[in-house]
Amino acid sequence: MTNAAQPPVVAEDEWRNALDELRVREKAATRELDAIAAQRRRLPMVQLPEYTLVGADGPVRLADVFDGKTQLITYHHMWKPGAEWQCPGCTGFTSQFTRLGFLDNYDARFVIVTQGPIDEALAYAEKVGNRMTWYSTADSPFGADMGAGPGEGFAVNVFFRDGDEVYRTWHTDGRGTEQLTYTFPLIDLLPYGRQEEWQDSPEGWPQQPAYAGWSGSESIAAAYGPKA
Repeated sequence: MTNAAQPPVVAEDEWRNALDELRVREKAATRELDAIAAQRRRLPMVQLPEYTLVGADGPVRLADVFDGKTQLITYHHMWKPGAEWQCPGCTGFTSQFTRLGFLDNYDARFVIVTQGPIDEALAYAEKVGNRMTWYSTADSPFGADMGAGPGEGFAVNVFFRDGDEVYRTWHTDGRGTEQLTYTFPLIDLLPYGRQEEWQDSPEGWPQQPAYAGWSGSESIAAAYGPKA
């Protein structure tokens, strides 16, 4: 790393000017994110049929997954049948969420839904030290209808409940999920950033293939699982 290129060293006033120039764009991005959130709050919603998932205590209606709340976020965790270690991206992403009680103040809940059978899903959650609440949609079309069926990718969905009626309000997948993570925003603050080859970085900056710096599921289990 000592042989890698480094940012140029300048006087403090020159650094301050460069920072102020960047701050203009950062503030503009913040205002744009506020505008996007405002538009999201104005999205219409679509009524859903009744779905039955399976939780740790058995079958549960989607309306009851809200646990009395009005709003629900679901992360749809990729699942490969029979695999010892499931998707490292999903495993790492969801390992961040260890304290979700603050959502109570916003009448909301955040849970994981997966295509894996509930016994296997709960065993995996225990193995990797995941502290979220898991539900299985293995015997329900819910996952597929929400954009994350068997053999498909991951997704985030948001729902609204009015009594026993449930409505879908928002969906994203791919890099759209990055807004929910603190890992990438922290890494993007660093001079070298994510160090992935697709990124626009100065000449000579250390770079590696995409995902090379991500923690694997096994290493996450070592860090957070019961044997940590």
